[in-house]
Amino acid sequence: MTVQDQTVAWDRRSTAGLTELITGLYQEALSNEGLDEKADFFESGGDSLTAFQITGRIQEALGTEIAVALVFAYPTPGELAEIVAEELAEAPAGVAHE
Repeated sequence: MTVQDQTVAWDRRSTAGLTELITGLYQEALSNEGLDEKADFFESGGDSLTAFQITGRIQEALGTEIAVALVFAYPTPGELAEIVAEELAEAPAGVAHE
């Protein structure tokens, strides 16, 4: 399943679906299909440019703004998915997250 397919199938209430989406984005941005939801961004070769790529793709997929600092504060796809899901649940659709 491509990231675009995952975006279509993703349910805003599903942290598992969001984790799958973000894991796929990590795999694409870091060119490593072996990464899973516990893969550490830094240990996997991530840098600031890659963090911007990941947040840009998340923003495109979800239609909302995600702060790049979240990738650094929550470096695994699973952790990032949890915090993004919390932020999405707390704010009305279309509100920027900083």
